[in-house]
Amino acid sequence: MFVFVCAGCGAALTTPLSEVSLPVHARQRYGNGAQLPVLMEPGTFAVDPDPWGGPWRMWDEIAPDEAEARGIYAPVHALSDSTPGASVIAPGDTRGTRLIPEKRGGACCGLDGADGPNTACETCGLPVATRVDDCSLWQQVRLSPDAVRRVPVDGVHAAPLSWTELVERGEETPPFEPIATWGGRSGSVPYWSWSPRWEAAAGHALAHLLVASQGQPVRVPGGPAADVFQRALDALLPAGPPTRRAVLAGPGQPSPDAGADILLVPVHPRTGRTWAPAGPAAPAHPVPLPLGVWLWLVSPRPYLPVPASGRMPEDVLRDDPPPPLPRHSFRADRETFRHTLVRLPAVRSPWLRTILDDLTRDTTAGLF
Repeated sequence: MFVFVCAGCGAALTTPLSEVSLPVHARQRYGNGAQLPVLMEPGTFAVDPDPWGGPWRMWDEIAPDEAEARGIYAPVHALSDSTPGASVIAPGDTRGTRLIPEKRGGACCGLDGADGPNTACETCGLPVATRVDDCSLWQQVRLSPDAVRRVPVDGVHAAPLSWTELVERGEETPPFEPIATWGGRSGSVPYWSWSPRWEAAAGHALAHLLVASQGQPVRVPGGPAADVFQRALDALLPAGPPTRRAVLAGPGQPSPDAGADILLVPVHPRTGRTWAPAGPAAPAHPVPLPLGVWLWLVSPRPYLPVPASGRMPEDVLRDDPPPPLPRHSFRADRETFRHTLVRLPAVRSPWLRTILDDLTRDTTAGLF
C-alpha cells in the first residue's frame, strides 16, 4: 500500500492505494458525448509507462532511432513529449488538492487535461495532477511523476489472487451495456451499445492477433469470439489456406491441443501478467485479453438476465424480455488498435504497414 505525497511540501495527496495493472481502455475516447464511468477501482492505482498529453512533437520531428527507443515502430501523427510514468487513480481517492480554474482545457462537458496539470496541492500550490472527466473519456486523475512521490504505508498487504481464485470469483465483463449521454433539453439519453471495455480490449487483442497470424488467415472459436474478431480478421488478412487456428486457453480450461497456433488468454488484473500454460514453453502465440472479457468468452451467457427485486430469491429472475441488442455489428476500437500495433516490432513488416496505412486513410471504416 502506498500514499502519494506532494514532492514540494510532502503533504498527502491520496488515500492508501494498492498497485494494479493499467486497463487497456485507459486512453480510449468513446463515442460522442458519452458519460463514461471512473477508470480505476477505488483504492487502486496503475502506472502508465507511456507519456500522456502535451507538449507534442510531430512525427517528422522525431528520428527513427529515437522513436524505436520509445517503443514506437511505425509512423504516428504526433508523440507526447511529457514525462512518462504517471500514476492513474480514481478521482475520489484524491485528498488535499484543488482544481486550477485557468487549466480547464478545450473540453465541452468537463476537464480533458489539454492544458496540462489542472490540479494543485492545496498546501503549497504545486501542480501535481491532471484530472480528466470530459464526455467520451474515462474519468481519472493522473498524478504527475515529477511532482509526487509514493510512500509505503502500514496496512494489509494482500497477495495477488491466484488464477484459480480469480476464475472462482467470476467477475465477467458483459459485452453490451447501456451508455448514458450528456443530453440537451430532454436530459440524458441512454442507449444500448457494445461495451466500451470490449471494444478497447478487442482493439488491443486484434493487433496481437494480426502479428500472430504471420500474414495467414486466422480462424477463432465460434460464438462470441467469432462475433468480436472473425469479421475483422477476414477483412484484414488474405483468404484461403493455410489457416492458423486460435483457441481460448487459460485457468480451468482444457490444455490447448497441439494443433493450436494462437492462444487467447487472460491477463491478471493486478500483476498484468499474461497467463501461460504450465510445463515447457508452448509454441502457440499468446494473445492477451482482460480477465473479465476472457471469462465471458469461455462461459458466454445467452442473454443478459435482469436481476429479481423485492423479496424474490437471489437465483430467480424476473420474466422480463432480454435487453435490446446493439444496432450494429461489433467494431474494435480504432485508436486502441493503432496504439497497440505501432508498439509491436512486427509492424515493420510490409503487410502490417499496409494495414496501418489503410487505417490512416480510413479505408477500413466498417471494421472500427
